[in-house]
Amino acid sequence: MSRTNLTLFDSALVGPAIVASFKKLAPQTQLRNPVMFVVYIGSILTTLLYFQALTGKGEASPAFILAISIWLWFTVLFANFAEALAEGRSKAQAESLRALKQTVSAKKLERDSKPEGQLSNWSATPASNLRKGDVVLVEAGDVIPVDGEVIEGVASVDESAITGESAPVIRESGGDFSAVTGGTRVLSDWLVVRVSVNPGEAFLDRMISMVESAKRQKTPNEIALTILLVALTIVFLLVTVTLLPFSLFSVTAAKSGMPITITVLVALLVCLIPTTIGALLSAIGVAGMSRMMQANVIATSGRAVEAAGDVDVLLLDKTGTITLGNRQASAFIPAPGITEQQLADVAQLASLADETPEGRSIVVLAKQRFNIREREMTTLHASFVPFTAQTRMSGIDIGEFGKIRAIRKGSSEALKNYLQELGQPFPAEVAHNVDDVARRGSTPLVVVDEGVVMGVVELKDIVKGGIKERFAELRRMGIKTVMITGDNRLTAASIAAEAGVDDFLAEATPEDKLKLIRSYQSEGRLVAMTGDGTNDAPALAQADVAVAMNSGTQAAKEAGNMVDLDSNPTKLLEIVEIGKQMLMTRGALSTFSIANDIAKYFAIIPAAFITTYPQLAALNVMRLASPSSAIMSAVIFNALIIVVLIPLALKGVRYRAVGAASLLRRNLLIYGLGGIVLPFIGIKLIDMILSVMHLV
Repeated sequence: MSRTNLTLFDSALVGPAIVASFKKLAPQTQLRNPVMFVVYIGSILTTLLYFQALTGKGEASPAFILAISIWLWFTVLFANFAEALAEGRSKAQAESLRALKQTVSAKKLERDSKPEGQLSNWSATPASNLRKGDVVLVEAGDVIPVDGEVIEGVASVDESAITGESAPVIRESGGDFSAVTGGTRVLSDWLVVRVSVNPGEAFLDRMISMVESAKRQKTPNEIALTILLVALTIVFLLVTVTLLPFSLFSVTAAKSGMPITITVLVALLVCLIPTTIGALLSAIGVAGMSRMMQANVIATSGRAVEAAGDVDVLLLDKTGTITLGNRQASAFIPAPGITEQQLADVAQLASLADETPEGRSIVVLAKQRFNIREREMTTLHASFVPFTAQTRMSGIDIGEFGKIRAIRKGSSEALKNYLQELGQPFPAEVAHNVDDVARRGSTPLVVVDEGVVMGVVELKDIVKGGIKERFAELRRMGIKTVMITGDNRLTAASIAAEAGVDDFLAEATPEDKLKLIRSYQSEGRLVAMTGDGTNDAPALAQADVAVAMNSGTQAAKEAGNMVDLDSNPTKLLEIVEIGKQMLMTRGALSTFSIANDIAKYFAIIPAAFITTYPQLAALNVMRLASPSSAIMSAVIFNALIIVVLIPLALKGVRYRAVGAASLLRRNLLIYGLGGIVLPFIGIKLIDMILSVMHLV
């Protein structure tokens, strides 16, 4: 999928977001956010009080009430703008996906499978009419009409429209690479595809619906935080309501001062309830989904994104995730009487025409160790002997001085049989080296030159660079990493130690994976894993965060709650980071929102009651110019801070791989202490501006 690159305040998004901010003033929309609904009602109330003041019966001057009313409406609009901007980013991504949908005509076959000679017997059918179970033919140049499973044929498929990768992939019947996605294009050959979804259920349809914010369901943590915010709002509402009779009683008892006005009470309520996090909460959630999309990961539920932030156990496949995926040459172990360079030279000769990753790695290792350059096959008068399952060895025959020089490399058993046929011995020292390599979990390849055993080439799983450091970061965050492999315990233990994982599961079967996940979950832990095959589907369905590879089977994608379009197993680490970043952002802004109430107490409380209780002037620590200026400054700051924090809500708090305790201390220091100090500075600056401009 071509990723939609959008800046935080992209000009193409700001305009529509401003328009949407006014559209969201509808009562039914505001009611979805209880905190901001209170501000919404307060704005309406102060507006009515303004019109009353125009008749000469107002509780305060019309200008003061109007100013308060305008900034309360701005508070609501700024909250709407934050949500609309986040939604606009998601909608832009959805539009880019929707552009991939094409109206194509499918070649529908009448039977599940057709011999190649009968593939011309098809009928043209609109893709929208295809149903689950239908069978279609897709030939070179055709767009695959809908998601399905390849049941016959093999072809090269261009999936760049979905994944963003230009390199074509091979799709064939059977195995873990049989799933095809609607909207991709067949480049060569043909495929017979069984449709696996009904209209509206295709992968592209689900992608579009999930990135559109309107479809996003609130996650459990978000619901819990909303309940807390509503509870705080109710408490402050009750406190504020009781201040009016208290003020009336105080004025009567003291026989001095003026009772507090409803306008000031509304301003006080709006400033004290958690409007900052209430305004940004929805935007944080939408932005989290958007960041996941930018990472080329489709989350089929918002709950999965949030769960990724709470994960404390990661199950990782060894091949492709922890290791590079192909074993590579790591050492030359010569036989007695043979130098390491001689072995490297012969091993490289045997691998010159070997295009496998293992063969190429032997050529590279010989070049790196001894600067042995590759030689052209034509100058060697040589012919390559390919590897076969029967011989289990490969090599090269070189014509030299009228005779053939036969060089072979392969498994020790195959080379023992080869030497036995030649009547040559297999050295005991080499046999011992073969056993040592196998015990280390590596693969030994024996090299023979004209019947002479030259030594052993060790092939080993190469752990990805930097993976050990990433696992160390996860460990500091309290996340346990578990490597899953089909290798024996000795090999698994060796790789696990080198990679730095916390535990491993060797000789793993689908049942073993499922059992392991359930075991961790029974301890109250959240488990994440990746998978691409049908045999991974049960474990993916059980895991709390299940990332299916886009290149995998349909069963795996349906069992998972996320799909990685790049089919990169290491993406799981990035997914966890994005989930944690979303939780960190929500926690940081919640801390800031609650902390900045302190300054507003010192601004509004003295201003509201100073006429009755002059002693409260001691609380005016900011030395604000006047009671009306103090109230106005607090209301303006309360509105503007929402706009200031929108970029942080959309971008997210910077991710740091630290433990929960360290993270809590950091948040309290930056967003707790900052939430206390910043409002004092901000309110004072606004008060100074209002005084200089004589606006109050």
